[in-house]
Amino acid sequence: MTHPQTLLDKLWARHRIGDGGDGADLIAIDRVCLHERTGSVALKSLRDAGHQVQSPERVFSIMDHIVSFRSGRGADESRSPGGDVFITETRKMALEAGINLIDTNDPRQGIVHVIAPELGIAVPGVSLICPDSHTCSLGALGALAWGVGSSESEHAMATGCLRVSKPPQMRITVTGRLRAGVTAKDLALHIIAQHGVAGGRRSAIEYCGEAISALSIEERLTLCNMAVEFSAFTALIAPDQTVLDYVSGRPFAPRAQEQALALTRWAELVTDEGATFDHELSVDATEVLPMVSWGTSPEHAIPINGSVPNSAEANVLHYVGLEPGQAVAGLPVQGAFIGSCTNGRLSDLRSAAEVLKGRRVAAGVRAVCVPGSHEVRAAAEAEGLDIIFKEAGFEWGAPGCAMCFYAGGQTFAPGERVISSTNRNFEGRQGPGVRTHLASPATVAATAIAGRIASATDLFAETLS
Repeated sequence: MTHPQTLLDKLWARHRIGDGGDGADLIAIDRVCLHERTGSVALKSLRDAGHQVQSPERVFSIMDHIVSFRSGRGADESRSPGGDVFITETRKMALEAGINLIDTNDPRQGIVHVIAPELGIAVPGVSLICPDSHTCSLGALGALAWGVGSSESEHAMATGCLRVSKPPQMRITVTGRLRAGVTAKDLALHIIAQHGVAGGRRSAIEYCGEAISALSIEERLTLCNMAVEFSAFTALIAPDQTVLDYVSGRPFAPRAQEQALALTRWAELVTDEGATFDHELSVDATEVLPMVSWGTSPEHAIPINGSVPNSAEANVLHYVGLEPGQAVAGLPVQGAFIGSCTNGRLSDLRSAAEVLKGRRVAAGVRAVCVPGSHEVRAAAEAEGLDIIFKEAGFEWGAPGCAMCFYAGGQTFAPGERVISSTNRNFEGRQGPGVRTHLASPATVAATAIAGRIASATDLFAETLS
């Protein structure tokens, strides 16, 4: 009798080559993604060691992390001082290695975790690595995807495998349905706030339950993206018909003549009844409210009409300029950012535009929207979303990571309070002294309009009153 297996068990078994020693396994790596901050380093190190990329067609070099988000940017234009060298070197090394290069102004360009699903680089059942911690996003499609370092990328390019210890497993079952106006971003912040940033225990987390099945692909990507903020090794959602419909026909997905076999294999990627996990959590989706972070960690998150906990640490409060018991709603902001691999997809822009339509950003607020990819940007412009953003007073940027993290270039001013649809709010994450509040795109849009932290529901209520 076959022992019941989890989704991770099945993915691991399909890619396990053999014993890696000391409890680790050798895992076959199907696809490697690089970006310009680390790509040239890995490729140059590989070449200098006298090795070649074993399967160039399986490696993708993508310009996204430090490219300028200025509309009409130049091919080598960076938002980081000296960043043009990283761009030109990565381009040179990628062309020399013969790998797939998705350059700065390629119509396929965008943030790696946004374009990997768009292009079918990430599909159910593949193993995929990238030197970026948010690679776990791609588990939303049923892929085994995780972040690595440059040296591991180099090793995988040379050998086609990596030595990895199988992580413990956690199942998070989300029952019920999210309320109207509550998003996957709110769900992610709710889970992290409830269980702490260490709550993921370096596990491979499988999300399941009625609420997860009801999420769109883009919402699933958002949820899995934030798993690394929960200290997970990676995140997974079993591929269902929604996923199969999404990946069909994408450029690097299985071709038409391969689809029947692929669909058969993908249909097996579900956790068997009776399979066990090392850890189990249950979340009631109906209890999740629109969330916003107040401190310097994603676990410092509360419902938007909540207050700073009395137990908040003094050093955190000093940095964010708040007091115990202080309400977060109503705090004045000077900046607003919509974008990133967490919330830079078309549905994110649509939800924000719904709030912005017919309104103007408050005086004194710098508001920026950077679509996650050229595909997202083109689709948004075809719907007229760019006009809504620009008429509201938002800057409309060229695709890339942009203001998700400080790269030494353009950012918000020290001490400014910023509402952001990104994934991290550490000290200095968006610039020296910048105070970042994480929220959904709709909440960011509502806050930019109000000039103070506010939910979309609150903004609409004020308009009607």
